[in-house]
Amino acid sequence: MPATPDASPLPKFPPGFLWGVSTSAHQIEGAAEGRAPSIWDVFGAEPGRIKDGSTADTACDHVARHREDVDLVHGLGVGAYRFSVSWPRVLRPGGLDFYDRLVDELCARGVRPVPTLFHWDLPVEVEEAGGWLSRDTAARFAAHAQTVAARLADRTGTWITLNEPAEHTLLGHALGAHAPGKKLLFDALPVAHHQLLAHGLAAQALRAAGATDIGIANSHGPTWPASAGPADAAAADLYDVVLNRLFSDPLLLGRYPDGFGELMPADDLAGDLKVISEGTLDWYGVNYYQPTKVGAPLAGGTDVEFSGLTLPAELPFSVREIEGHPVTDFGWPVVPDALTELLTSFRDRYGDRLPPVVITENGCAYEGLDDRARIAYLDGHLRALHRAMEAGADVRGYFVWSLLDNWEWAEGYTKRFGLIHVDYATGTRTPKASYAWLRDALREQKAPRS
Repeated sequence: MPATPDASPLPKFPPGFLWGVSTSAHQIEGAAEGRAPSIWDVFGAEPGRIKDGSTADTACDHVARHREDVDLVHGLGVGAYRFSVSWPRVLRPGGLDFYDRLVDELCARGVRPVPTLFHWDLPVEVEEAGGWLSRDTAARFAAHAQTVAARLADRTGTWITLNEPAEHTLLGHALGAHAPGKKLLFDALPVAHHQLLAHGLAAQALRAAGATDIGIANSHGPTWPASAGPADAAAADLYDVVLNRLFSDPLLLGRYPDGFGELMPADDLAGDLKVISEGTLDWYGVNYYQPTKVGAPLAGGTDVEFSGLTLPAELPFSVREIEGHPVTDFGWPVVPDALTELLTSFRDRYGDRLPPVVITENGCAYEGLDDRARIAYLDGHLRALHRAMEAGADVRGYFVWSLLDNWEWAEGYTKRFGLIHVDYATGTRTPKASYAWLRDALREQKAPRS
């Protein structure tokens, strides 16, 4: 991929296409004294868990500086701002007041608020009661959704229930790389089911509050077998099930992939699947970053380090490097065409069971204010998205990750995904070259067609 974008203007997206930017509460809000502790506070306090030893106690100080940040959203020219509502903050008296003010600020500037109800920051008290390994957490999450909707639904029509349940299951509960730091491998499957059930129950609560535009943000990417051999093909198929179809099939088909339903903790699995799939989605959110190359387990029986993760040797697949493409500061390969592949394969797999799609996250980690590599990344992926739409994929919106540089989970402050640079010592915001590029590209999108 070139270091600069294509010289030609971006192709025109349809009228009404929703442009947005995304953030999450724990990564930007700060004001830790105003919320209950989350599993990330406990996880981050353990030595060696966070790459730079930092915490998110201050992060981008967004709670104090949210008006400035909303001004920056408005100045970018996007139509929507995706943020998350911190469940730990909602547990504190007055915790919802901040989101009331934020939604008011967005509405005053003509920006659609798009709240996500769970973006990985589970309250410690919920974790201590069993966390996502407990079915009760799904019901507690539905109550959380009801509380938030009762306060915000009069000004908020678009909702996201959960962000990336796959990553929270696998990184947080199977591999121990994220909070709460459990290493259960395939015994983490109940976490997947209970999050999906939580989505269904929360959707019911949102419908009761009058919501008519509900989605979920699932991470997806194509899985490429390391070779044409049967062992690599079988390993890649299993990986694809665990990372992709385990979370999309129940939502869109009302069933788990073959062999996985019987592993789920449910006395009435058919009943749970109805709650998960029936009437819960008006659109389907896709977070896309990269494809993955997968093969059979490597010989030698040793753990493998990959993209900052330790993948245990006992896994029934191995993740391989994708060569021939540039990589981001995270080491992720930059493959825009894989986004086209993903969206067209989803169209083919799910057919009319797939509602309209919104790209709820797409972005990259790069240093610098003159971030030409980020511009090229966004340009390439928007062109790939347009090709998918020309091929019949029904995509209605695109959100960049992220508005701001932020606290990047186990990486701490070492990776910068923002369109806006944040000086963490002072809080100063400085729009990067990519911010100006996207602002100008959106102005071009809104210009009359020739």
